[in-house]
This record gives sequence, structure tokens and C-alpha cells, in this order.
Amino acid sequence: MSAPELIRKDYGEGVVGIELNKGPVNALTPELLMSFADLLGELAGDDAVRAVVLSSPFKVFSAGLDLKEVQHFDISQQQAIVEALNVGFLALFAFPKPVVAAVGGAAIAGGLFFVLASDLRVAGPRAAFGLAEIRVGVDFPVGPMEIARATLDPNTLRRLMLTGQPMAAEEARAAGIVDVLEEDAGAVLECAVAEARVLAALPSIGFGLVKRQIREPAISTIETAMAQGANAPEGGWFNAQTRAAMARMLGG
Repeated sequence: MSAPELIRKDYGEGVVGIELNKGPVNALTPELLMSFADLLGELAGDDAVRAVVLSSPFKVFSAGLDLKEVQHFDISQQQAIVEALNVGFLALFAFPKPVVAAVGGAAIAGGLFFVLASDLRVAGPRAAFGLAEIRVGVDFPVGPMEIARATLDPNTLRRLMLTGQPMAAEEARAAGIVDVLEEDAGAVLECAVAEARVLAALPSIGFGLVKRQIREPAISTIETAMAQGANAPEGGWFNAQTRAAMARMLGG
């Protein structure tokens, strides 16, 4: 059973949608990410599903974690969100069927991994892409880190991770984060569904095998690290500067 913030849609011809519906900015929580992984598991086992489209009905695609809540996390809560980031985004990265992201707004910090772990990315003119973790004083859990390494070129990785500054849609397309830039903001989802139908028509077994071949090194690294305790970092996720950095980001 999926979380109420994840709405399953049927676009026909084997294309299924997952709408991220946790308003107003699709803030990530352990419950949302674990439910997302469970839903992907259901779709992976459903032979009628040939491709998946990720979308958001809000101006923001996903802003990552809610810092107002996260800054107060104790160690067990920090470990829970690290585990959920690893499990949720690994499930997407290793999903054997085509996934198309329809990005109409900002995909920032943890929210960017819905995009990076997808197979094809369609963006609108108001989309923006960034990794703000360095600005809030945390490093990257192994799942997001290895997904970023596998999907971003070294210079884009360096820029996004070490500055914390976002890229606009045109620049993201030049960097390979965006595959299709749809100039009509109202047509992003329609364009993504059309792209998903093209991928859905490919031989499904071969698609899954080739996708796994491409991503196997990163998947294995993530799975090994998780088995060795990466989901529950000793002492939690935060360091001595994290809470103050989060407070500054919030204007406190």
C-alpha cells in the first residue's frame, strides 16, 4: 500500500504515473521514501506496467528535506532518514523498467535524486536543479552519492556539490541533467508521457538487462555499504556544524 502522498495514475499503453503529492514542496520523509520504494516494488512485479512517469502537481518538484523539522532530529531520526534516502533512491535507480521524470519546478537537494535516478528527464522552463547539502552542513548518504557519481559528469558533480548553487533548466540541459526541455510549462507532463510510451515499446527484458549493466557498479557499491552499516551511521548524520548551518538556511 502506497502513502497517500504518492498517487498512482494510468496514462494508458502500459505507462503508469507516480505523482508526488506531499504539498507544498514534496518534502522528503522516511515514510514517504520507504512507501515510494514499496510502490516501485509493486510496479516492478506488474507485467502490465511497461514504464513509469514521475511528476509533481506543485510549483516545486521536490525541495528535499524539511529543514524546520530535520534540524531537531535526534540520532535515531537522523539514521532513519539516511536509511530512507538510501533505500528509496536505490529502488528507483535499480528499477528494471523505464522511468521518465516530468520536472516543472525546482528539484533541489534530496529532491534532485528523483531526477538523477530516472532514465529520461523532461523539464519545463521554470525547472531548476541543485544539491544544497553542503550549505546545510551534511555529507551525502551512500545511495545518493553513488547515484550522483554514476549520472553526473565530474565537473557538474563538483559544481553542484561544492557550491550548493542550483542550475536553471537551459544550463541543466547543457550539463546532461535534462534530456528534453519543453518550452511550454503546461505541456511538460504530456511530453514526458509521450517519451515514456516510446521507451515502453522497447523490448522489456533487454531494457532491464542493459539498464542493470549500466548501473551495476553503483548498485553493488550501495548495496555493499548498506550491508556494512551505512544505513545507521554511528553518531547519526549530523556533525558539529550542521544544526547551525540549517538555522542559517532558515534565516535563524
